[in-house]
Amino acid sequence: MSRLLLATRNTKKLDELRRILAAEGVHGIEVVGLDAVPEFPETVETGATFEDNAVAKAADATAATGLPAVADDSGLTVQALNGMPGVLSARWAGRHGDDAANLELLLGQLADVPDERRAAAFVAAAALARPDGSEVVVRGEWRGTLTREPRGTNGFGYDPIFVPEGETRTSAELTSDEKDADSHRGRALRLLLPSLRELVA
Repeated sequence: MSRLLLATRNTKKLDELRRILAAEGVHGIEVVGLDAVPEFPETVETGATFEDNAVAKAADATAATGLPAVADDSGLTVQALNGMPGVLSARWAGRHGDDAANLELLLGQLADVPDERRAAAFVAAAALARPDGSEVVVRGEWRGTLTREPRGTNGFGYDPIFVPEGETRTSAELTSDEKDADSHRGRALRLLLPSLRELVA
């Protein structure tokens, strides 16, 4: 069994990668999170792009633990805000990870934007860093529009206001399996599968 470090303490992200590996028939990989390895100084997300942040986090995790590591950076890009909040998504309201404040601020900024101009996309970059120093980085996008009020409880971040293309439900109203099939992070992680399979080849 090969250990793969997913550089996160978010149990939902750990569960997501485990489900995707199982669904795609990738066996022999034990996915562990940061809580399962000795603590090390975690990378501050200061990159200009999602890819910069994902690669930096994965490389630092591998350097500190000696394990192959996957890291992602993701966020919401809003057309009417010229692609923002982008890499600032998690701290849009000023405090990292304050989902309620981020949602409230974004909805306020879009209050006067008509429905036909509320296009947005969730973007995720996922990076795999290997102990030999090699790296792979991929990008997944999930396009849709933004609602005016939050709906649903199955999700986090901006999920309650994001309606994917072809859907009437928000991301937070979809099941976990539905989100795995289509989400930006699911798409990015699937693009990493060929490299992850090589870990147990």
